[in-house]
Amino acid sequence: MTDSHALLNAAQTAARLPYGALVDEIVGLLTDDSVQVPQRLVQALAGGGSLFVMPAMDRRVVITKLITFTPANAGTARPTIQGDVVVFDTASGQRRLVLDGPTVTARRTAAVSLLAAQRLAPNTQGPLLIVGAGVQGLAHLEAFADGLGVTEFVIASRSPASAQALAQHAQARGLHARVVQDANAALADCPLAICCTPASGVVLSALPRPDGFIAAVGAFTPTMVELSAGLCQHFAAQGTVFVDTADAAHEAGDLLQAGLDVSHFVTLADVIRQDIQKPTGPVLFKSCGWAGWDLAAARTALAR
Repeated sequence: MTDSHALLNAAQTAARLPYGALVDEIVGLLTDDSVQVPQRLVQALAGGGSLFVMPAMDRRVVITKLITFTPANAGTARPTIQGDVVVFDTASGQRRLVLDGPTVTARRTAAVSLLAAQRLAPNTQGPLLIVGAGVQGLAHLEAFADGLGVTEFVIASRSPASAQALAQHAQARGLHARVVQDANAALADCPLAICCTPASGVVLSALPRPDGFIAAVGAFTPTMVELSAGLCQHFAAQGTVFVDTADAAHEAGDLLQAGLDVSHFVTLADVIRQDIQKPTGPVLFKSCGWAGWDLAAARTALAR
């Protein structure tokens, strides 16, 4: 296969998606009027899984992400997210790249959280509390270390082995990391927090610090949840809630189950286009995912 038709594995895909370049491309995409992102198709599968078909395009690039989400794989050797991102040239129709879908999903999700923290977090010094020590936990640890210079991490997971493995990965990079049993208790010591669990139940309910920033990425359907209703309501009343896109109005399970009108919250595109400044008080950033983020990843990969 020539490079113009390259089929990239997970490591090769990651190498083309450094977090700094990916964040820059996301900013560029959010100010690009040629970007089109049709509504994604989510097809239920026998056994409780889902097939996601997610197209997006601009003047130069057309992509479709085809992935399966299989919650039953959690805790097994099989990943919960599998699939590919297929990248085409808009003008010629030629296939340019096939990127590893789970790697794109992990890195673009972490890059979106990183961008939100850079623009909105009252205090970016760390420590960063990571709730959930799977693929997204690893991606967020690396993104916040690379992009914000965070050096101290606190890790909580229902799997002690996963938490310890992530802490050891951080330590191998020269970072400080410790495992805790109680994520809610740790929140008082951490101005930054990422919630990236399978979102099968509430894992965070303690109120944030006045300078707290929480990015919640695990729940992306109305029935999924990571944050308690009380915590979401506290952010809405005493702080500020932002969402990744307007699609959160019908996808953000945490916020919807808290009875909040998600359509009123400011999106990341609004933050970038209107140069919205950091608010006072605690900030919740709710991320549900969007094929536009995958398009930004494809643009980044092509540029490299």
